[in-house]
Amino acid sequence: MDQTHDLNGKRIAVLVTDGFEEVEMTEPKRAIQEAGGEAVLIAPDGDSVRSWDNGDWGRPFDVDQPLTSAKSEDFDGLLIPGGVRSPDKLRMDDGAVRFVQEFFHAGKPVASICHGPWLLIDAGVADGRQLTSYPSLRLDLNNAGADWIDEEVVVDRGLVTSRSPRDLPAFNRKMVEEFAEGRHQTQDSQDS
Repeated sequence: MDQTHDLNGKRIAVLVTDGFEEVEMTEPKRAIQEAGGEAVLIAPDGDSVRSWDNGDWGRPFDVDQPLTSAKSEDFDGLLIPGGVRSPDKLRMDDGAVRFVQEFFHAGKPVASICHGPWLLIDAGVADGRQLTSYPSLRLDLNNAGADWIDEEVVVDRGLVTSRSPRDLPAFNRKMVEEFAEGRHQTQDSQDS
């Protein structure tokens, strides 16, 4: 294990609701755990959430903590898996939007893949960022002020983004690296 990518003692929030792409949660979660971190599954409703896998509903996963009791200050980073359904529902949830905003305002690293960056638009944190996503979100992200780049992984001031499950190896490497680095300078502190 590369000591610079050690996540021992770090807690990472994994924000999902029903319909997240299973592999986009399970593979990054495994990478966090293999690096010594704790991945905490957080969802707005219920004791479990159901994944989406290979074009159909997948298996259920136990929720570790409800969004209503989750506090961003208790976590060192945030993972937002994709899938169409989960990010689309989360972007309509004021609590989820606020939770995401708090990580950005604190300069904590955030990793988002596939359709996950939809949530960044509604959180108002895509503007001025370089990022990538599932290609169908390109126009939405550009309209929100982001600079969309068609690469397997894009890193911008602690924000790690990737396009799809095929990018998971590169996404997981960069995600763990950014979570290990910790806080980045926030836009608010750059402006002062």
